[in-house]
Amino acid sequence: MRTDHDQSLPGNTTAPGAGTDASRMPGHWLLARLGKRVLRPGGLELTRWMLDALAVGPDDRVVELAAGLGATAPLTLARTPAAYVAVDREPAAVARLGSLVAPGPTEIRAVRADAARTGLPDASATVVYGEAMLSMQPLPAKRRIVREARRLLDGSSGRYAIHELCLRPDDIPPALAERITADLHEALHMGARPLTATGWSGLLTEGGFTVTALRTAPMALLEPRRFIADEGPARAIGVAGRALRDPSARRRVMHLRAVFHRHRDHLGAISLLAVPTASAQ
Repeated sequence: MRTDHDQSLPGNTTAPGAGTDASRMPGHWLLARLGKRVLRPGGLELTRWMLDALAVGPDDRVVELAAGLGATAPLTLARTPAAYVAVDREPAAVARLGSLVAPGPTEIRAVRADAARTGLPDASATVVYGEAMLSMQPLPAKRRIVREARRLLDGSSGRYAIHELCLRPDDIPPALAERITADLHEALHMGARPLTATGWSGLLTEGGFTVTALRTAPMALLEPRRFIADEGPARAIGVAGRALRDPSARRRVMHLRAVFHRHRDHLGAISLLAVPTASAQ
């Protein structure tokens, strides 16, 4: 039986970023290479809230955008939806996701595609969600991905959810928001453009959705208590041990943690649930 902490996928494919020096690879690839599976800003707790809010059931056709290492997929498959499609741009991720085994009769597919252009049919899903991916996109790309989610959803029963980084409070000074964005970019080695809660709600509204639920959580991805809660004690110790044996990786992880800690009062995690707006159907 698979538990929440037993979320590893078959090991016959390489992880994204394999062969890249730890000092240069994107932060999420580095953490994945060290063995960290849960790379969501609000951790498993906020992911579980998101899935509960989506109320995934046996009649649902689920699409996960930018599914990555597949940490959320087993939690979704445990709810035995009729179908689950994982979309990701990385060949290694798609190969791993295609090896998932459902505990029930769920039809599983893994598709290599961009989240903004999945190639899947219109209205082919009842549930679409994405985690820790919109935050990394510039605003025009965020809009394209939200529009794609709307296109994929059956307007009569569709639900969309996101789980992302969040700036706080809503009236955060623009200069401070820019400083946080710059620090994240420097630490992650990739763009990070989180929005405020009002900004995320506005993005979904503009894309043809009505937000029906929202929850926030601290951004504590690399804090010991969250780390152990997300990964389990054994995996957490393993990740720490691999980082200690790799000086370059250790420096990167400590720098990431320092940036998250420095901005802890203004950087959090957020999940929103939305349904297609009637006038947009």
